Amino acid sequence: MEKYMNILHDADIRDELCDFFEEMYGKVRFFDELTMGKSRADIVMVTEQGLIGAEIKSDADTYDRLARQVKDYDRFFDYNFVVVGTSHAHHIREHVPEHWGVITVEATDKKALDFYVLREPKISPKIRLTNQLALLWRSELAVIQKQNSLYKYPGKSKMYVKKYLLESVDKDLLKKQMLEVLFERDYSVFKD
Repeated sequence: MEKYMNILHDADIRDELCDFFEEMYGKVRFFDELTMGKSRADIVMVTEQGLIGAEIKSDADTYDRLARQVKDYDRFFDYNFVVVGTSHAHHIREHVPEHWGVITVEATDKKALDFYVLREPKISPKIRLTNQLALLWRSELAVIQKQNSLYKYPGKSKMYVKKYLLESVDKDLLKKQMLEVLFERDYSVFKD
């Protein structure tokens, strides 16, 4: 039986897509199924360029939730890709904004996947650092507080600490520190 049939599903694409992104970006940390806003991002990449979201629309998927997903991705990630099977390749650009990158994927004769970048992503015009900081755990925000020699504010909410950081730390430095903390995220500790 062939490894890939004519119709590609999300599970067929995901692992090889991560390999493709590793070749593209070099240093990268992946998070699968990360909740942001009212959506769940298929793949989130932490890179030195920023946070990159990737929504997979396999041949078996529809566009039903895509409009809502686009709004959430744009608020949380610096750059975004939609990755589509060949059945969506000709019409996907009608369903995502111009600043979204588009990657098509198809099975080859060699029982592998071939990825092709149709359009490179541009910075999201709706990205906000405050939204990105919401992706951090309270303990990760505390690391940034410590790095900047700020008061700990024990017992204060995550939202309070996030606002405190935004008021107290240079935005470019805060963004860099946020990316470093996400690179080091440790799931073996309790998240809050």
